[in-house]
Amino acid sequence: MKEARYFYVPDADKTEELPTEEAMHALRVLRLKSGDEIFLMDGVGNFYDGEVTLAATKKCLYKINEKLPQEKSWNGHIHLVMAPTKMMDRIEWMAEKATEIGFDELSFLNTKFSERKVLRTVRLDKIVVSAVKQSRKPWKPVVNAMVTFMEFIKQPVKGRKYICHCYEEFEKKDFFTEISRPVANEEDADITVLVGPEGDFSIDEVKMALENGYESVTLGNSRLRTETAGLYAVALSNLARRK
Repeated sequence: MKEARYFYVPDADKTEELPTEEAMHALRVLRLKSGDEIFLMDGVGNFYDGEVTLAATKKCLYKINEKLPQEKSWNGHIHLVMAPTKMMDRIEWMAEKATEIGFDELSFLNTKFSERKVLRTVRLDKIVVSAVKQSRKPWKPVVNAMVTFMEFIKQPVKGRKYICHCYEEFEKKDFFTEISRPVANEEDADITVLVGPEGDFSIDEVKMALENGYESVTLGNSRLRTETAGLYAVALSNLARRK
């Protein structure tokens, strides 16, 4: 029995052709032929049972036999917002593993102590797509471009929002304890969590976040690397919201 082949195709039910990179993988690596079964994922909650109808040199066409809506395995919208590390491979690793665990959105901040001020998201998005396919997730996390801390902190956010930091000047609650409390309605299930750079947020940034409704939290007593803290925050959020 052949292993099921999954391909990421946004708007899969509105087209009949695999995107270029997916087509190259289907044709050159998997060597699919007309009549072979494939599964498509649209990144917004659906799988599709499909069949290859044309396997040409650079083009792979398909037809959909059945739409298979999926149910997300966690409640609410989990949004990780973080300052990227200087070494990009560490962020790529974190994004891959967080996608395998399951979350909804990834944003990046340019903070006072950020070591990386520029971030290209094209490669990161490809890594997320690969992780979605590998882990068979019907939802693809949205990857956003970097913005300044002030830009993001002023944006309206649904649900509860938290900032993780290490300052003793502010009272901090345990993040997992807070997100594990029962929620009154579906909108309250949304979680937005901020993780700072290697040097932490500045004290003024923490103050600004608190003034804009963010809750001061800790991820525990250990000092975690930025990418570890980001992954840990996603894992705890997924666990707290698991169905």
